[in-house]
Amino acid sequence: MATEIATLGGGCFWCVEAVYQQLKGIQAVESGYSGGRNPNPTYEEVCDGSTGHAEVVRVSFDPAVVSYREILEVFFTIHDPTTLNRQGNDVGTQYRSVIYFHSPQQQDIARHVIAEMANVWDAPIVTELSPAETYYKAEDYHQNYFRQHPLQGYCAFVVAPKVAKFRQTFAGRLNPNNSPDQPST
Repeated sequence: MATEIATLGGGCFWCVEAVYQQLKGIQAVESGYSGGRNPNPTYEEVCDGSTGHAEVVRVSFDPAVVSYREILEVFFTIHDPTTLNRQGNDVGTQYRSVIYFHSPQQQDIARHVIAEMANVWDAPIVTELSPAETYYKAEDYHQNYFRQHPLQGYCAFVVAPKVAKFRQTFAGRLNPNNSPDQPST
């Protein structure tokens, strides 16, 4: 089984991680940081905006089951790609909309999808498209955060609605073995 990697930032990584964990064809999802200057940044450093990193997820997927294009279609459904350095009340460069491509093919697909999304959204798309940079795994307590803390305030009021929207919009693409009440892969 071939595996590809997608690295995406769409605001808080807890939201993005929780969605991709439920998509058919996803082998693993990991929260982390990319696109910044400092090596091995901490969550606190990323949150204060001084490192230049974005909160991202690194998605390992089987392209025979889910295409990179489908991963991007989900991406543009679960966050607002028209708000610069912001998702809802989360404000700062660490919450920017960004696609870090891992190959020229991913770059071409992303360009096409961004162009198509420009016809869907009422405001201009501000999603950054950049080559994949050094990726740093976030601290362990950030991994599987929504699954471990579904009743935590942010999870209940911000993450859960995004997950529900994803589940409704992409019902046919859900991994039946990875529902929200099961451990992730």
